[in-house]
Amino acid sequence: MTDFPLYITAWAALILGTLLLVLAYRVSSHRRNKGILLGDNDDKVMRKKIRGHCNATEQIPMALILLGFVEYLQGETYALVIAIILIAGRLMHATYFNFDGTHWRFRLYGMLLTYTAYLFALLALLRALAF
Repeated sequence: MTDFPLYITAWAALILGTLLLVLAYRVSSHRRNKGILLGDNDDKVMRKKIRGHCNATEQIPMALILLGFVEYLQGETYALVIAIILIAGRLMHATYFNFDGTHWRFRLYGMLLTYTAYLFALLALLRALAF
């Protein structure tokens, strides 16, 4: 078997894909427990779980695409730093949306880390493509 060229991206996808699965399960589980068939049925907890899952599905795919390009064009060091920042941010964000009573700063810092990972990835790609 040959070396897989995007090892860090693959690990990040495994971790973040697992996170997406957990978030989806928590939405489905809450729906089942509360008998909510569609939407949020004006249930605040349901709405929060849905938004947490939706935000993850909005942010993670592009972040992984960028991470893959960075790893391929710039190497493992850049990719590892970006992956750690991204995963930490997504875990913090998910924690806020899935555990009652979690301080809002988890959401804030989770998104700041996610945006930081995006920015680093974009700058690394710009550097790779400009030179």
